[in-house]
Amino acid sequence: MTAPSTAPASPVSAVVPRRRIIAWALWDWGGASFNAVVTTFVFTVYLTGNATRHPFGDEAFVSAQLGWTLGIAGVIVALLAPVTGQRSDTSGNRKLWLGVNTYIVVAIIAGLFFVQAAPEYLWLGLLLLAAGSVFFQFAEVNYNAMLSSVSTPRTIGKVSGFGWSMGYFGGIVLLLIVYFGFIHPDVGLLGVTAENGLSVRVSMLIAAVWFAVFALPVLLSVPELEPHGTAARPKVGFFASYARLGRDIAGLWRTNRHTVYFLIASAVFRDGLTGVFTFGGVLAAGTFGFSPSEVIIFAIAANVTAGISTVIVGRLDDRVGPKPVIVVALVGLVICASAVFFLHDAGQTAFWVFGLALCLFVGPAQSASRSFLGRVIPAGREGEIFGLYATTGKAATFLAPAAFALFVTLGGEQYWGILGIMLVLLVGLLVLLPVSATQKQLGK
Repeated sequence: MTAPSTAPASPVSAVVPRRRIIAWALWDWGGASFNAVVTTFVFTVYLTGNATRHPFGDEAFVSAQLGWTLGIAGVIVALLAPVTGQRSDTSGNRKLWLGVNTYIVVAIIAGLFFVQAAPEYLWLGLLLLAAGSVFFQFAEVNYNAMLSSVSTPRTIGKVSGFGWSMGYFGGIVLLLIVYFGFIHPDVGLLGVTAENGLSVRVSMLIAAVWFAVFALPVLLSVPELEPHGTAARPKVGFFASYARLGRDIAGLWRTNRHTVYFLIASAVFRDGLTGVFTFGGVLAAGTFGFSPSEVIIFAIAANVTAGISTVIVGRLDDRVGPKPVIVVALVGLVICASAVFFLHDAGQTAFWVFGLALCLFVGPAQSASRSFLGRVIPAGREGEIFGLYATTGKAATFLAPAAFALFVTLGGEQYWGILGIMLVLLVGLLVLLPVSATQKQLGK
């Protein structure tokens, strides 16, 4: 990693070099190793099993434990993310902490290799998954805070959408590699077979290398922003940072109340968006009887759908604004989730149709949510506000996992978890509706 350089926030008229945008977005491309391979379509499916094989225990039990574990991880991030973001602002070391947290995640992904296909390894897998979720979201705080370094107010929606789409397309390429290289063949590359979960475990090593390589460009090419404005305040101790955060939130409530409303709404609906992908592969395998290979084929199609829709809608975001994009996407998600629940006995075709329809809306909602906030943050407070964004959204990841686990527990069948995710999305939509679509920049 090179020594941090400094650069002012991109003004309206500035032209950000394309290579800088690509370097930034390649982190999303690399992060697909955790989002697509670990938490969605490969490792979590490995833990929960499929219609015929459950190496770690009963399907409903393991699914519920997965939900509770990820929920606890979300609580941990909710308590720590805004303060760690605030402290990275004041230190001017966003890239340093992005690198530290990223490569901790890389090590955790590699550690999943040791989770053998036996019940006694279940909790090792769950604990590593939870730890990876915590540090990945810490890394995302700093990564999102760098959005202002690679965009202007006129291009922020397009750039944010490009980053999200790179994540989906990176997931496609990596899933193809692990599918055809290790999971699909009876004997894969290097003589790897499915015995004792080896094909999945080796895929985790590939995913770790993938993230390690593609995280480098943003660390080497995107300049660090010099702390200034409110970020130049004197440094305080860790616990004193919470008092400062409380004062900042109170000031935000007095001067930009609708931004607070948006943070609350996004706390709910973005967690529902995370839940769609986190439990999508689990539901495909458990409820709809997809084999591990079929799950990955679906995953590739899902990432293609989400990536294309995110690129297209990212341009629309800059024209009509992010709120209409989010509202339409959430309505579509609630309708499609309802269809998946009521058609759980209709076979795989129903999941193909409405599962892909869900993916059509997830990416645009995620990207527009990030651009909504990015438009109102003054230079120098990106880490702090995106840390708060993490706390009230992705950091609050206990909502969808806990709702999924609760409905599975109450209904006694895995497909009941769909209702939990749908409820989170619906509540987020209802809270978002009163939020003003026109926001002024936060005070410095």
